[in-house]
Amino acid sequence: MSSASAANGPHCTFDPALPDTAANEAKLRTGAFEPWNRSLSTSRQICLRPVESGYMDTADKNTGGQEGPSDSLLDGTRFVRACLRKPVDRTPVWFLRQAGRYMQEYRDVRKHHTLVEICKQPELAAEVTITAAEKLGVDAAIIFADLLLPLEPMGLPFEFQAGEGPVVHHPVRTAEDVKALRTDRADDLAYVAKAIERVAAHFDDRLGVIGFCGSPYTLASYMIEGGGSRNYVYTKQMMYGDTTAWRVLLDKLVVVLTEYCRLQVQAGADVIQIFDSWVGSLSLTDYRDYAFEASKRLVRAVQEMGVPVIYFGVETAGLLAQMAATGADVIGLDWRQPLDVGWREVGHSHAVQGNLDPITLFAPLEVLELRVNEILRSAAGRPGHIFNLGHGIVPQTPVENVQAVVRMVREFRLENLDA
Repeated sequence: MSSASAANGPHCTFDPALPDTAANEAKLRTGAFEPWNRSLSTSRQICLRPVESGYMDTADKNTGGQEGPSDSLLDGTRFVRACLRKPVDRTPVWFLRQAGRYMQEYRDVRKHHTLVEICKQPELAAEVTITAAEKLGVDAAIIFADLLLPLEPMGLPFEFQAGEGPVVHHPVRTAEDVKALRTDRADDLAYVAKAIERVAAHFDDRLGVIGFCGSPYTLASYMIEGGGSRNYVYTKQMMYGDTTAWRVLLDKLVVVLTEYCRLQVQAGADVIQIFDSWVGSLSLTDYRDYAFEASKRLVRAVQEMGVPVIYFGVETAGLLAQMAATGADVIGLDWRQPLDVGWREVGHSHAVQGNLDPITLFAPLEVLELRVNEILRSAAGRPGHIFNLGHGIVPQTPVENVQAVVRMVREFRLENLDA
């Protein structure tokens, strides 16, 4: 929050004097309010007050049974409050890829269903999502889905091949290929929304529910490369050599992803996370020139729906400040730099998420606890830290170590800073 905002008291992002989203967007462009201090829904606003610490003291929490001020813990889940940089009783925690092959319950489901089958059957996707969140005791449940699901309604089928991952059989390589892509079938992804409805109904207000999508750059790269890549040669050839086709492709993706996120928000997602998994393949200049504007438009479009946005990429140390310029409420940090260093790059007017190395989950518990506490100390109790990994849980990870991290985060308190 700016010093001017702090001096003028609580800062609300939704201005009732502005009758429509276009007017609010105009206010965003002029800097009249900060886009990351976002209301939880279009019908309810959340105001922020300046806070020195992200942890609420006893006086804040005990209201004698009476409804407290706007900073009452009843006003949003712990996870959503942290996304909005509001004070919390403790740091919220969840994990990237928390429903996955490291968990026996998930492996049991996979014995009978492919990954895509789970995604497309709402009852299965909800079951996998709920089971993982409850077994770990985390503060948020991210819907079980796959980044590439939006490719299919755009006319680009894909499949998962053993040992190869996702494969797009007819990659997008020319302007004609881009022109053929459809943008009018986002409703085909309603099965993800139905799964979110089940998860939201199950948890009610006990946990935050996270929907997600891939970023325009990352999905465009999958479309062009036809699958995973080390060098992104075809992607960068289009970027540099046919910039018009490249921008049309990103424009189409923004349209489809916006509607996909809208389905998720309408179904009950409290927060949307945008995964820019491959953005670390870009230099800062190329990110600015070829990817930033599309990501920014998607971030702002989702925020117009009234929910916070988490923007996460891998190997992004040199891109963090520019990623923050999208206006995303929360920036996800990988493990390659200390959390406090990354937060300074992002700016303290944003929340951050991270940033334990996922392989640390294989360490002895005493080493694991040292690393967890190091991250929590780096956050220093500042409002807006969500504990997570710097990337997803890998298949061989011991479940008990993931559960131990949850306990460590729960037990950490601000007074532990001097421990």
